[in-house]
Amino acid sequence: MDILSIRQDTPTVGHPAQASWPRRAMLPVLVLCGLVAAGSNTHGAAGKSPTIVADHLLEKFDGVKFSKPTDITNQWLPMKPGMRFIYDGTTVSADGKVLPHRIVLNITDLVKVIAGVPSLVSYDLDYSSGELEEAELAFFAQDDDGNVWRLGEYPEEYENGRFVAAPTWITGIEGARAGIMMKAQPHLGAPSYSQGYGPAVHWTDRGEVHQVGQEVVIAGIRYTDVLVTKETSLAEQGAWQLKYYARGVGNIAVGWLGEADKTKETLTLTRVEQMNQQELAAVRARAMALERSGYRRSPNVYGLTAPSTIRDPGQ
Repeated sequence: MDILSIRQDTPTVGHPAQASWPRRAMLPVLVLCGLVAAGSNTHGAAGKSPTIVADHLLEKFDGVKFSKPTDITNQWLPMKPGMRFIYDGTTVSADGKVLPHRIVLNITDLVKVIAGVPSLVSYDLDYSSGELEEAELAFFAQDDDGNVWRLGEYPEEYENGRFVAAPTWITGIEGARAGIMMKAQPHLGAPSYSQGYGPAVHWTDRGEVHQVGQEVVIAGIRYTDVLVTKETSLAEQGAWQLKYYARGVGNIAVGWLGEADKTKETLTLTRVEQMNQQELAAVRARAMALERSGYRRSPNVYGLTAPSTIRDPGQ
């Protein structure tokens, strides 16, 4: 993997980012995606009291303003069915070891209707040292102003190949609320925004624009006018995930900021692929298998959602 080089026009506190989309725990996005992210999402222990966030800090989700929600053309976060994004980097384990980390984001041709809005389904895989630690279905829709929303997610977490948890949140269920993954016109000085709210699983991610007009070189490709956002959550006070976005491409790198960040996740976009029909069908089948697992493992949240269907290009 090529070293990410960054020319910053303004100083940055902490460490420069090198790479991902979502992070589990961003989550290690985010994210994905975001998209992988993979987000920085911290999931609380089962039985823990819900995390409460004041209503005025959450986004107002208006389902009537989505005329073509699965046509996601936002210049900073485009999502086209059949695209696959592969990110490679490192993360730090609980015992301080630096481990190789890979996130694979697959934009499927599946659609899931949530809160009355058709959403595009992303099927994401998170690996540490070559071992699958999480598989996730995430749901995205673009409103008529061009903002990209995250309507929820179904993640399965694994340890030594065995299922351990599925901290699911879906807008409209258990007090969860959709959030914005990318603004239509992000700019410096704008207020931070909720990226989704899942009180039962302690999802409280927020994002804001950190820098604009940056220049980044990844794998020999020079990106100019790069947008940098920073993300955090209530459980990650003093720690931020940095995400780098290139116009027409999306998230090209992820890094971290702040000494409180424990995972120090870094990722760079190492490959972008357009799946052929056979590959897309295989990914769709795996996503549907994960959905069936979701209905079984999360009957009170995911089990309340309508089944995913193959996307109609007119949606």
